[in-house]
Amino acid sequence: MTHQFTHSSIRLPMRLKHFLLPALLLLIASTALASEALPEARPAPVSIIDDLGRTIVLQRPATRIIALYGAFNEILAEMGKEDTIIARTKADALPPSILAKPSIGTHMRPNPELVAGLRPDIVLQLGGRKKALESVHMLEQLGIPVAFFSITTFKELFSVIKRLGTLTNAEEQATRVCSSLQARLDHVQKQLAMVKHKPTVFFEVRYPNLLGAGDASIVNDIINHAGGINVMDASVKLVRINEEEVIKRDPEVYLIQKGAMNPQPLPIQERAHFRTLRAVKNNRVYIIDESSYSRPGPRAVSAVEELAALLHPNLMQPTSHISGDI
Repeated sequence: MTHQFTHSSIRLPMRLKHFLLPALLLLIASTALASEALPEARPAPVSIIDDLGRTIVLQRPATRIIALYGAFNEILAEMGKEDTIIARTKADALPPSILAKPSIGTHMRPNPELVAGLRPDIVLQLGGRKKALESVHMLEQLGIPVAFFSITTFKELFSVIKRLGTLTNAEEQATRVCSSLQARLDHVQKQLAMVKHKPTVFFEVRYPNLLGAGDASIVNDIINHAGGINVMDASVKLVRINEEEVIKRDPEVYLIQKGAMNPQPLPIQERAHFRTLRAVKNNRVYIIDESSYSRPGPRAVSAVEELAALLHPNLMQPTSHISGDI
């Protein structure tokens, strides 16, 4: 026989019923009130100190970013944060997806109205020239947060990557990127451990109106990590120099960057004064990619690998990125 039970068929002492019913009602009411009182989960504020020593605070991690220097876009993409990029400067083309983004002007002269209209959570600017600060002040007057960074070494590059990780709630991804890049640099150093001679290098930034890369540039650190010595020991990013001074320093290797700053470099054979250079006599003049060497981003590590192969071909395998001599 099957028994059916209902609430009326359960016999409880009257005193116990009077005790349990109010307790049950109280429990139901308190649970309902507690669920209503729970606040919605909100992202916590994030903050960094930029390279002007200012504390930059965002009320939530950035999801809308405008970089006034292309290397930041490459860093964000490397961290898996490509979707945070909402605009680009006129000269930027990497990662390829940003070509579909609106252009807001140039690195040094962004259009403030266009930037403000896109409502970025933060704008990123790179130091190196005085005009870079002008855009910072201009945008901050419109109430737009701007983080200012200076990158002249790999140590500083890794610091910026980690701070961008903080701003975008991607600290783990940033750490992984830094670890991967550092491992590649370490691998180059191991291959160059037996180097007995470090060749001197001149890095041509522009010709004519000759400019060379000084100590205060990522190029200098690339040369150092690749087992070379920069002949331009001036403590500035760019050095104005005449041909006579280059001849006097007589570098063993001559690098000519090709890109926006040096779009059509004159072939070395057409520079009559340079025929006496050791680099020319020994056929050690090379064209390299400006955006890899002069732009302080992830590809700077590729530049180290490439240059190490140029400077020390007996220890490093050449890469497919080398253009060859001219």
